Amino acid sequence: MLKFRTVRGGLRLLGIRRTSTAPAASPNVRRLEYKPIKKVMVANRGEIAIRVFRACTELGIRTVAVYSEQDTGQMHRQKADEAYLIGRGLAPVQAYLHIPDIIKVAKENNVDAVHPGYGFLSERADFAQACQDAGVRFIGPSPEVVRKMGDKVEARAIAIAAGVPVVPGTDAPITSLHEAHEFSNTYGFPIIFKAAYGGGGRGMRVVHSYEELEENYTRAYSEALAAFGNGALFVEKFIEKPRHIEVQILGDQYGNVLHLYERDCSIQRRHQKVVEIAPAAHLDPQLRTRLTSDSVKLAKQVGYENAGTVEFLVDKHGKHYFIEVNSRLQVEHTVTEEITDVDLVHAQIHVAEGRSLPDLGLRQENIRINGCAIQCRVTTEDPARSFQPDTGRIEVFRSGEGMGIRLDNASAFQGAVISPHYDSLLVKVIAHGKDHPTAATKMSRALAEFRVRGVKTNIPFLQNVLNNQQFLAGTVDTQFIDENPELFQLRPAQNRAQKLLHYLGPAPDCPPLPSQAPCFCPTPTRELPSTRCPCPQPGPAPSSSASPSSPPTLLAPDLRGPLFHPRGPQ
Repeated sequence: MLKFRTVRGGLRLLGIRRTSTAPAASPNVRRLEYKPIKKVMVANRGEIAIRVFRACTELGIRTVAVYSEQDTGQMHRQKADEAYLIGRGLAPVQAYLHIPDIIKVAKENNVDAVHPGYGFLSERADFAQACQDAGVRFIGPSPEVVRKMGDKVEARAIAIAAGVPVVPGTDAPITSLHEAHEFSNTYGFPIIFKAAYGGGGRGMRVVHSYEELEENYTRAYSEALAAFGNGALFVEKFIEKPRHIEVQILGDQYGNVLHLYERDCSIQRRHQKVVEIAPAAHLDPQLRTRLTSDSVKLAKQVGYENAGTVEFLVDKHGKHYFIEVNSRLQVEHTVTEEITDVDLVHAQIHVAEGRSLPDLGLRQENIRINGCAIQCRVTTEDPARSFQPDTGRIEVFRSGEGMGIRLDNASAFQGAVISPHYDSLLVKVIAHGKDHPTAATKMSRALAEFRVRGVKTNIPFLQNVLNNQQFLAGTVDTQFIDENPELFQLRPAQNRAQKLLHYLGPAPDCPPLPSQAPCFCPTPTRELPSTRCPCPQPGPAPSSSASPSSPPTLLAPDLRGPLFHPRGPQ
């Protein structure tokens, strides 16, 4: 058993520090040394960096942030115990991809472990290997597993070897358009091009006919090359109108693997997830068992350690097909945490320390589904303009709150500057309720409470999704957005204050105030400051009770009232 002692002082009041040694392991597996982690660096930015920092603080672990020159004022830098500049002189994204700088910061500042977050270097085997070579623990799978799972062709071969069903496709990346022609001749249309060395919807193109083949091949190759540095593609038969179901897995260094049930990520736009739900609504229990058992089987096939996600497509007949493994923490891990009450980041850190899942109290029979959770990704995109990203300064920000609502964010506050250099995610809103309708109602209410001015957001679009009867019935598939054009019938923003100002008319051209120093002395009157301007201006007609000679009422108080009472020279 491990012993704990409370760490007091500052932000560590809630933390606990581990003071003893190795966990118990079954006699059939190798016994590993338990090495407590005392300092963690997050090789990432934004909300995921803050998410990891919070978990570390709760565990009494010091935190280190890295930031690019463009992120000097970002919140994730302020939330860590230490912060260091990386990628000096590099482009904004390239700074977070510069492995030598990140490793240098880790070694010079006695970092025990690096958490990659999601995106950037999170699925780069060379980064995991660089951490290992530098004597710094990588909070994730081993470099070899990251390499295997990052190569979709090899991952597909591993799935076949494990007896997990896969979509018909090429066994290796194609090298020419001619090979794509041959595949389509064999399996027919539609087909889909996929990047062999990355995911997230980049490098994916669906082709419905020979006429579309060359153009989509070229575009998919270019997108994959730009996003992952390798344009290699493979081709699959495209499953029409499937559900996109993924299973959260967790493994340790002792061969234990368990699942934390599934998430439905079918609501997508251009292969980018928009809304995620856990558990999947109306999922046949036998299908759930097949999905989860196949996920665990696949993870054990490669000796998977730490957190990961196995993704499947489920067709209209209830058949499931493996598509890929994400060897990292997902953006939507939050909904799994809400329904299982398992802190996945805590678990990641403990596994990296060498603890076993049973030692953490994580046994498959103890993992239960508690209610339903929905996550909406609020982004600074304008749905009225094909989700074009918006940038600028947030002038007003008010979020939805209340029971069952969780917010994960980094730049959602008044005065924050939304940069064009990075992902447009503003805040993740998570609602948890006893069932799907309850969670949807909570989410709808929370989104209605948001007030964001200065940049456009996709909140009106998300509200339409939540009010859609197909969504409420839990029968969505990956074509949901494309087949519901009414989702883009957006209600105009209810900016009541601005409308009132427009009603009152243009701002008056009042004469300037006297150029005398204001006096902050008490005014011997109990009357409220005048809200009337001495110069008549166009505006609404005065009410019948007002004197004909009364000037129009304005919102701004007369600055020559009690607060600023001009006086002559003393």
